Amino acid sequence: MENRLIIYNTLTRTKEAFVPLHAPHVGMYVCGPTVYGDAHLGHARPAITFDILFRYLTHLGYKVRYVRNITDVGHLEHDADDGEDKIAKKARLEQLEPMEVVQYYLNRYHKAMEALNVLPPSIEPHASGHIIEQIQLVEEILKNGYAYESQGSVYFDVAKYNKDHHYGKLSGRNLDDVINTTRELDGQQEKHNPADFALWKCAQPEHIMRWPSPWSNGFPGWHCECTAMGRKYLGENFDIHGGGMDLIFPHHECEIAQSVASQGHDMVRYWMHNNMITINGQKMGKSLGNFITLDEFFTGSNKLLTQAYSPMTIRFFILQAHYRSTVDFSNEALQAAEKGLERLLEGVKNLERITPAKTTSGIEPAGLREKCYEAMNDDLNTPIVISHLFDATRMINTVIDKKASISEADLEELKQVFHLFVFDILGLKAEAENNAAREEAYGKVVDMLLEQRMQAKANKDWATSDKIRDNLAALGFEVKDTKDGFTWKLNK
Repeated sequence: MENRLIIYNTLTRTKEAFVPLHAPHVGMYVCGPTVYGDAHLGHARPAITFDILFRYLTHLGYKVRYVRNITDVGHLEHDADDGEDKIAKKARLEQLEPMEVVQYYLNRYHKAMEALNVLPPSIEPHASGHIIEQIQLVEEILKNGYAYESQGSVYFDVAKYNKDHHYGKLSGRNLDDVINTTRELDGQQEKHNPADFALWKCAQPEHIMRWPSPWSNGFPGWHCECTAMGRKYLGENFDIHGGGMDLIFPHHECEIAQSVASQGHDMVRYWMHNNMITINGQKMGKSLGNFITLDEFFTGSNKLLTQAYSPMTIRFFILQAHYRSTVDFSNEALQAAEKGLERLLEGVKNLERITPAKTTSGIEPAGLREKCYEAMNDDLNTPIVISHLFDATRMINTVIDKKASISEADLEELKQVFHLFVFDILGLKAEAENNAAREEAYGKVVDMLLEQRMQAKANKDWATSDKIRDNLAALGFEVKDTKDGFTWKLNK
């Protein structure tokens, strides 16, 4: 199929045709988590958004190198240039080594991503494992005159850079706005300008995480890691850089400035950003204390939740909205997503129950594949894909109800399209059906049948008794009569 993928580029504020720099190879970098706490719903959104992009580009035949970083050093409190490293703070409070904190929460993050059926990236580099590359980046920026050393720290000279280039072109801010909205912070006296940001920080005596550099024993600024690791694994120019909309400023704006200041030109062709998850209209985030962890969703153990929600319900909930629109959390919305997902997966199951007819009548299944591709090619419009699949599900149900018929060719096409878009591209999957409530319900149904069999035996209705036993055996149930009644087990 000819690729007509269009994506919204935050840099140009327009939808653009996706044309890779080195087709069929695609380089994609996405900002990953800062691992000092459990992943919450806000973390699930970029992971799922760029998982969809990864899946779709791969399906289109591209060879994608997907890099998603782990921030495990240099990300200070409140995204400032001073204060305590978030991971070091957690380590101090829990009396652990910082890397114990990192490993614990990284393991839990991976487990949550696996539950959400998010594919692992091609490379998952850690900021702490690329200190040398970040020091080299800082040296290049200093050499080119866009940074300065101050009391063992190195700062990016935003005003000087802005004279030669355009600081603020991604976010749409001008330098005066940035200066006027920059908070007064500890350490501002080290800077030439309040808008300048740290490339390297001299560590205070109590700071746990530190490395030697030409300027001081210290640690890199938060913004350096993505520029350094993106270049290392994807080159000086690559196709896509993604992340949450909250990273546009300052993080991604600073990344652009760093790449231009170090190598003379932009590193990234397309900037893509997903919108926020909100609660009552306010962004969900750790700093605001209004987040619900993914584990709490899966277990229902948060006071804001009226029930537990499965990983696939969470994934479907996120995919029902376009990635650039906000999604407001509510139990009602999640319950609606749960019902919608059940309906869609029931449609997939019903495809296997249909006996094809000679001709298709009463429904019009033609064109579903093209409609779904058209929606995906329009900036990954997953809600429109889902709406087309729901339309097809209604057609499937009409055939099941004997109110329409479908030919063998049309039925096979529907099966292929559903498998491709539901499972391969949207990344949904049938939930495991061995949860306690479902098992209990199955057990009660089998018990009810076997009690009917006992009644038939008591009435000497051997034909009914044997029929129930034989039908259960055909389904894999092993039934044994006992002096007290019966026992059964399912031979899976």
